Amino acid sequence: MKFKGKSWLFGDDISTDLIFPGRYVHLLSNIPELVKHTLEDARADYAAGVKPGDFVVAGKNFGMGSSREQAATIIKQSGASAVLAKSFARIFFRNSINNGLPVVEVDTSGIEEQDELELDLKAGVLKNLTKGFERRFAPLPPIMTEILNDGGLVAHIKKHGDFHL
Repeated sequence: MKFKGKSWLFGDDISTDLIFPGRYVHLLSNIPELVKHTLEDARADYAAGVKPGDFVVAGKNFGMGSSREQAATIIKQSGASAVLAKSFARIFFRNSINNGLPVVEVDTSGIEEQDELELDLKAGVLKNLTKGFERRFAPLPPIMTEILNDGGLVAHIKKHGDFHL
């Protein structure tokens, strides 16, 4: 899987409450409406400005806090191709894979707002085309890559009839 797009910068400790503000919980049955509020409390301009293929780029501990899996769902539905961060809260990381949203632990230092990035998940390479540098990261385990390729865990199980490790 390869992706190319612009970076949207966020800092450390972006919680699921910042990704999916709790005041919109009444929209759980209306994901398209909920997507309009993605990351609104961290950056009010994100949902209206993100383009298909863009990247959410953050520092440490992205997705901390509650286990709301809708946080990963609305980032994916917003058009972001992946979330790149120095580290992730583990439950957010797993929810993202299960919902078909690539998440990559990589050194995001030196990436600036709206830099053009290219991500090769299989090779484990992130290129900053604007600044002319690249970062290597440990590729995801094959089963996670297969789940992402299938569109998430539910789609994976429907396609294969089971889940084998």
